[in-house]
Amino acid sequence: MKQKVSIIIAVALAMLMSLSLVQAQDNVIKIASQTPLSGPQSVLGVSMRNAVELAIEQLSGPIEELGFKIEFVPYDDEAKPDKGTSNANLIVADESILVVIGHLNSGVALPASEVYNGSNLAMISPANTNPNITDRGYPTVSRVCGRDDLQGPTGAEFANQLGVKSVYVLHDTTAYGEGVARFFRQRAEELGITVLGFEGTEETANFDSLIQPILALNPEMVYFGGIYSQMGIFLSQARAQGFDGLFMGPDGTDSSEFAQLAGEAGVGTYYTSVAGPANIYPNAAQFIEDYKEKFGEPPQPFAAQAYDATAIALLGLQSAIEEAGGKPTREQVAKAIRAVTDYEGLTGTITFDANGDPEIGLYYVLQVVSADPAEWSNNELLATLEIPSPLTAAAAKEE
Repeated sequence: MKQKVSIIIAVALAMLMSLSLVQAQDNVIKIASQTPLSGPQSVLGVSMRNAVELAIEQLSGPIEELGFKIEFVPYDDEAKPDKGTSNANLIVADESILVVIGHLNSGVALPASEVYNGSNLAMISPANTNPNITDRGYPTVSRVCGRDDLQGPTGAEFANQLGVKSVYVLHDTTAYGEGVARFFRQRAEELGITVLGFEGTEETANFDSLIQPILALNPEMVYFGGIYSQMGIFLSQARAQGFDGLFMGPDGTDSSEFAQLAGEAGVGTYYTSVAGPANIYPNAAQFIEDYKEKFGEPPQPFAAQAYDATAIALLGLQSAIEEAGGKPTREQVAKAIRAVTDYEGLTGTITFDANGDPEIGLYYVLQVVSADPAEWSNNELLATLEIPSPLTAAAAKEE
């Protein structure tokens, strides 16, 4: 009889422990991130990941007061579409994950976001600029940065202001690099700039076969749609072989690692960005100080955008919890995130349009001033433009 009672008590205790575990899990909400944490683009990816962690640490108090614990689960997408998609399948399988912050690369975000959207999981991007990120009209996909169909033309118009008459356009064959290069080329041709060539390359080490034909055409400018890890090496080799014209890139240039790779050859480089160094934002001073204190180094470009994306995610989560009266569904969270308006973030005021673009995007033109990576945040800001998203511009025309 005693043995039977002991068994009953043991079973009851196990059930209570199991119930407690379920209740504890029900009170956990996870925010995931996907950025390159390893490989040649990890300088930006790690900084974005760090900013997400900092935002959760500083801003999750209101959600904790509602009885929920926020946990951060970072994933390394390695800047590779297949890895990002594989991670996305793991992420959607974890029902506690209600928001994803990511990615750095549009070519990774496009397939991964298909997976997220299929499970109603919200993704807020700090850095993806390809138009198709939002033009698909997914209710789950938003971004806090601008678009390449506006960034590329910004670069072309600045080149025109410099008096450039001829340009050779390169790209890295990715959705991001080729996309922004095509938009640059289109606007350059409209402005009367002669485009001497348009070529894609996956080369990362020896660019001789590209450089010699370019030198023979003698363009006034080379524009490279790609990422700093490739552009810095190309430019160093091109300068060494005699290219003395102007060089411009998009926001893929925007990393202190570009200065490390290009050295003195990179000084004077022009680049456009939808981000820029954090110190160009008046609201980011405390963020920069807090980031340095926590991580021992200054934030890289797109870290401030990652912080803002996380802050909006937390606001959306809070709203969805309050409306649901408990733990919300992924669909409720995605809807609440899209409904956030006039968020005063580090990088400006953010309201999403119906496609998930910021209604007003910020675009910058900067110039590299030093070969010292530690001086990257001191690059010269040459122009700041506020440009409405395509949906916002179209609505304004109808009024």
